[in-house]
Amino acid sequence: MRRTRSFSLGAAALMILTAGLGGAAVAADSTHTPGSDPVAEPALLEALQRDLGLTEEQAVDRLANEAEAMATDEAAQEAAGDAYAGSWIDAETGTLVVAVTTAGAERAVESTGAATERVTHSQDALDTALAALDELTAPAGVSSWYADVQDNAIAVEVVAGSENTAEVTAFLAEAEAVQSLPLTVRTVEEAYTTSAAGVVGGDPYYTGNVRCSIGFSVHGGFITAGHCGSGSAAVYGWDRSLMGNFAGRSWPGGDHAWVRTGHGWWTVPVVLGWGTVSDALVRGSNEAPTGASICRSGSTTGWRCGTIGAKNVTVNYGNGNIVYGMTNSTACAEGGDSGGSFISGDQAQGVTSGAAGNCSTGGSSVFYPINPILSAYGLTLHTA
Repeated sequence: MRRTRSFSLGAAALMILTAGLGGAAVAADSTHTPGSDPVAEPALLEALQRDLGLTEEQAVDRLANEAEAMATDEAAQEAAGDAYAGSWIDAETGTLVVAVTTAGAERAVESTGAATERVTHSQDALDTALAALDELTAPAGVSSWYADVQDNAIAVEVVAGSENTAEVTAFLAEAEAVQSLPLTVRTVEEAYTTSAAGVVGGDPYYTGNVRCSIGFSVHGGFITAGHCGSGSAAVYGWDRSLMGNFAGRSWPGGDHAWVRTGHGWWTVPVVLGWGTVSDALVRGSNEAPTGASICRSGSTTGWRCGTIGAKNVTVNYGNGNIVYGMTNSTACAEGGDSGGSFISGDQAQGVTSGAAGNCSTGGSSVFYPINPILSAYGLTLHTA
């Protein structure tokens, strides 16, 4: 498990379903839109109860609060304008909190129904600081870095035991030199590794000697993780029949790809429950705020749930493989889950990139957000 502890360096301191997985159950109700009462899919309720320790009533209430927060977040960001500094769901109240840098923005945001918190640094300032760090060369002991919107600072995650090595110390000193925002160093037990796996049998798709998981259906195919394939490699389904080929791919830098399908495979707007929970419908891709519950589906560990952590996370997978713009979560994942679906309520969130730890003793994961993937390839999500 990636338990963390923090220490400050001072005031100026550092910081799928393809088509074709036949037999998926599709619920009859497809009238839900964000902002209305959420559709409480059995898959989500069961997994939230198991992984977050909730009762059924608490899971239903949580989904309702998060659907409302997603509907409010876009309007709140627009109201905040240049004073926007991030947003999250308060764990105690379930309400959306928007960080802003001015009193005028506070009033504007509160008129949308969101709560506010005054901070010093805007989202633009945080993004500028992250961009400066992204220009640096990170050693293996530095796992990731991101803007912690609740702390209004930059966080750098360092693998335990490497905090005082010459390479990590030099990186942190250089990080401090390239930007002046507060920077917090957090130690984590393990670094992220990509979640692909060799062929070990079971669903969902294969390319070469690698098994990965399908993310979400798009018109013409499906999206998945970029590190799972190469070039225009052929892709084979769970039954080893030809599905199609990689049609676009980003790795490293990004970690996403799309596969153009044919050969009798078709797309459906469903995320599989792998026999553990009911399959879930996909009705859109509205981005959920930090703190929202999220579940993921993969061919190794099935349904696992957690909460959304930091966004715009830069992850160092080692050997020069650095990926920008990801989101971390407390949902566990293991080898073979790469490329699989992350969903919040009935809204697609992204595809699995990597994980630390495992689903037996505890772990965490990172995913690449879905909307930038759709935009990169000009794709349209298949929705119910």
